[in-house]
Amino acid sequence: MPQGWRFNGGVIGGGPHPWTATEGGVWGVKENYSNRNTPPVLVGSAIFTTTGNTVWTVPSTATSVSIVVIGGGGGGGASTSSSNGVSGGGGAGGGLSYKNSISVTSGDVLTVTVGAGGSGGSSAGQNNSAAGGESKVVTSGGTTLVRATGGGAGSYNQNTQYLRASGGTPQSPSDGGGNGGYGRGGRSGNGGSGGGGAGGYSGAGGGGSYWNVNPTAGAGGGGGGGGAVNGFTGTVTTGGGGTRLFGSTGVSGAAAQYNNTSNQTTTNGYDGSLATTTTARTGLYGGGGTGAEDDSGGAGGAGSQGAVRIMWGSGRSFPSTDADEASDQGNTTIY
Repeated sequence: MPQGWRFNGGVIGGGPHPWTATEGGVWGVKENYSNRNTPPVLVGSAIFTTTGNTVWTVPSTATSVSIVVIGGGGGGGASTSSSNGVSGGGGAGGGLSYKNSISVTSGDVLTVTVGAGGSGGSSAGQNNSAAGGESKVVTSGGTTLVRATGGGAGSYNQNTQYLRASGGTPQSPSDGGGNGGYGRGGRSGNGGSGGGGAGGYSGAGGGGSYWNVNPTAGAGGGGGGGGAVNGFTGTVTTGGGGTRLFGSTGVSGAAAQYNNTSNQTTTNGYDGSLATTTTARTGLYGGGGTGAEDDSGGAGGAGSQGAVRIMWGSGRSFPSTDADEASDQGNTTIY
């Protein structure tokens, strides 16, 4: 902060001066001052990736906000035994919902909830996989502004591809979004099923695979479905691809490149809403977990957590009108 002095009457000077102290009060004879003649930042966004509830206050420059929420992915099921059992079913992907041009006032307090990823079945013989948590934003008066549910848990002891864990869904009020991709059931003596991809901005996430039945790609910017896991392994991972928060680029996540393999990194689906269909396999945000392989005594894969983004600025809206990160003009805060 530059140092300077100010005489009563409004005369301001700078540079070296023998006065070294500053005085309290409204207008001292000598004062520190700073030239801050810069315009206020009129655009920005707040990104929420910490699961649970966060209280957020609307900034002074925001008169309306647009919000996207992604529910957590469901956890994959465990196998029925540690040798030649029924493999676990894949968890489903979380849903995505967005709502634009929500009127707000500076100082309004919103509660932001980020859904956790569902835990996988804890070990062979444990029918305790969990669904993903919902993500939402609620006013201090209890009005829900936007909400998406989490993906369903992977099945246990279900020897069929046709019993599918249901993907999360966008809930009213909503301007758009997509369902999470399904996770298929398990199979006797074969690989664990892949997790579903997170929902897109205008389409569903991809479905998870089954033994010798390939996963499917996401639609409308959604995540791709994950592949099945074949071969004994004590640890499985998130299988479905996630969906990113910076709007739909028109690119959806590709399905896993490989099916029925013990290589965990190749059986994850790809994330949607990125520059290309094969940019990342991280499962962020909302991908469903892979089911445990039939000979695995380990747990099913956990689903990926959800996320929320609140953005503001004139004319900005999801899915694609200045919703990219660059349009925040550097004013992005992560919670």
